[in-house]
Amino acid sequence: MKNSVLLWSFGMLCLLLCVSCESGKEKDPVEERVSRLLSQMTLEEKLGQMEQITGGGYADYIVNQIKGGGIGSILNEVNPEVINRLQKTAVEESRLGIPILFGRDVIHGFKTIFPVPLGQAASWNPQLVEAGARVSAVEASSAGIRWTFAPMLDIGRDQRWGRIVEGFGEDPLLTSALGCAMVKGLQGERLNDPSSVAACVKHFAGYGAAEGGRDYNTAVISEEQLRNVYLPPFKAAIDAGAATLMVSFNEINGIPNSGNRYLLQDILRKEWQFNGVIVSDWNSIGEMVSHGYAESLADAAEKALLAGVDMDMENHVYRQHLTSPVKSGKVKEAVIDEAVRRILRLKIQLGLFENPYTPTEQPVFYTKESLDKAKKVAVESAVLLKNENNLLPLNNTIKSIAVIGPMADAPHDQLGTWVFDGEKAHTVTPLATLREEYGSTLKINYAPGLNFSRDKDKKQFAQAIAAAKASDVVLFFAGEEAILSGEAHSRADISLPGAQKELLTEVAQTGKPVVLIVIAGRTTEIYEQLPLVNAYLFSFHPGTMGGPALVDLIFGKAVPSGKLPVTYPKMVGQSPIYYNHKNTGRPPAGKIETIDEIPLEAGQVSLGNTSHYLDAGKDPLFPFGYGLSYTTFQYDDLKLSAQEIGKNEQLLASCTVTNTGTVEGAEIVQLYIRDWAGSVTRPVKELKAFDKISLKPGESATVSFILTADDLKFWNNKNQQLLETGDFTLWIGPNSAEGLEGRFRTKN
Repeated sequence: MKNSVLLWSFGMLCLLLCVSCESGKEKDPVEERVSRLLSQMTLEEKLGQMEQITGGGYADYIVNQIKGGGIGSILNEVNPEVINRLQKTAVEESRLGIPILFGRDVIHGFKTIFPVPLGQAASWNPQLVEAGARVSAVEASSAGIRWTFAPMLDIGRDQRWGRIVEGFGEDPLLTSALGCAMVKGLQGERLNDPSSVAACVKHFAGYGAAEGGRDYNTAVISEEQLRNVYLPPFKAAIDAGAATLMVSFNEINGIPNSGNRYLLQDILRKEWQFNGVIVSDWNSIGEMVSHGYAESLADAAEKALLAGVDMDMENHVYRQHLTSPVKSGKVKEAVIDEAVRRILRLKIQLGLFENPYTPTEQPVFYTKESLDKAKKVAVESAVLLKNENNLLPLNNTIKSIAVIGPMADAPHDQLGTWVFDGEKAHTVTPLATLREEYGSTLKINYAPGLNFSRDKDKKQFAQAIAAAKASDVVLFFAGEEAILSGEAHSRADISLPGAQKELLTEVAQTGKPVVLIVIAGRTTEIYEQLPLVNAYLFSFHPGTMGGPALVDLIFGKAVPSGKLPVTYPKMVGQSPIYYNHKNTGRPPAGKIETIDEIPLEAGQVSLGNTSHYLDAGKDPLFPFGYGLSYTTFQYDDLKLSAQEIGKNEQLLASCTVTNTGTVEGAEIVQLYIRDWAGSVTRPVKELKAFDKISLKPGESATVSFILTADDLKFWNNKNQQLLETGDFTLWIGPNSAEGLEGRFRTKN
């Protein structure tokens, strides 16, 4: 009897503990708070939370809408005093006191501007990307911004596309790594830290596959390509804790993404279990009418809501068109409740209810620490692509330099695209740096030749030629203005605009050694001009501290370590071009006879029938992952831990890397694989791992990578992720075209 009582007591204790646990789950304080608020809200107030408008100061129409609970988020208001007044209206004068979430495009800096994202990708350094995002978050949050629409995780394979500049390049693995780093930097250790900013991964999905590289355009993507190429960065960022997501403007396979239930509901909500806020892009819901997918704005509002878009950015269709279908029963209010629940949850997670106001003391921008970080990122983002006879770094035998070109002293354009709050007065240009650091020891002959990148007026050419003749070496700063890349700024011709090519040609004819430094938002077509120059240093728009970074590289205070995050085409006609392409039944091999080498009256099949261009051949100008240094690195002793790998096993791949040069340098060691046969065709190469190491002269290091079965899986067109048996080649090397080679096999 005693034992029975003890057993009964123990059983009751377990039951009570279980009930307590379940009760604890049900009474999550955040969810309880959301539910209480939601239960008090009218339909109009709910729709108000789903509305994001553009700021217009402390205007009457905004204030009145806030008082009625009609605004959930305000975009592009950056005056802390105005933000606090608007927030005070929301918290103290609206019925439920729900704070407003203020958003801003802080893409690569708020005041301290870092290199454009594609430039940051050239660093292959997640730690640096995270550090830059943290600076951006601290600066932006000090002005009242707690939500930003970054990082952009669209895979970009076409240099014509203007928005390629906003992403991290053409590779899913590199984009995933850097995207996660940016999310972590923006959001910090916890979202309710006043210095944290909610990240918004964008644009979901396939935006970078727009036909012809034209922004907003149609994308046709197979299920296999969608899963293997375009979705992995988004999945990685969501797993890393990204708070919000933005849908893209484009359609995929006939369905605009603002109304794409398959993407937003089946994949994002159900499969990936994403429970954060989904926001439309600017007016993208209404644009479904232009797409021909919605009959009217009211129809567009219903389609977007049912697809899963929680907040309408600057379209007003939810507030204007959803009341009637809800009251008629056509749309269930429970669907709206779920959207509002996610919005309220985000505001609670950000701590806006407890700390709605921004401190009004003057924010601290452009701190020495922030500027030092911006310079370091700019140094590591520059890519040395040519260095004939080791012209760079310039040595102390140089007594005079000519500084020529429209980008030598372009403080606005150096900042790059999507810079709303940076100030060109704080930009340090290459010319300013040269004068400050070397003006007393070198004769600096500055003659821009052109006033801006699109300038076609040649009246200043004579001065530039005279400056070149009077100097030991020419630093030619070419490129494109910030306005020539970014949203809606696609280019069919990606060569140097204006009369820059003509100016470079005439400068090269002086016979003086020429260092070409290109500052641009995309890789520029330079195939014909490259033989004219002795060295080529490429820099995506480098931001506030681009000048000191580039000058340090030119004079050897820093050693180049950047590698291309995109394949560099010879000419625009090769676009889209990317290293991880599929093979064909007739792949090109060996020497290709190009158009100038074809014999007259050659037989139709005498050239061999393979997949290439007659005028561009088969190869890019520079491969993905390529970049030179002021030192050299040797790869030896590739080792694989096994010749076969099963589904629960790992493969350790390693090699020795040695600095065989005379200066310390950093090398980005890259591992690629090829799956030779599958139930769907596989790319000719895929990046699977990378590591950035620093070595002193003569120093060696063993670099090791672990591959798991998950790294070798792929998606087929039946929405299945598979690990199939078969043969693989593995390379470890300095870029996608070179490396030590080994083989292994997967087994059941």
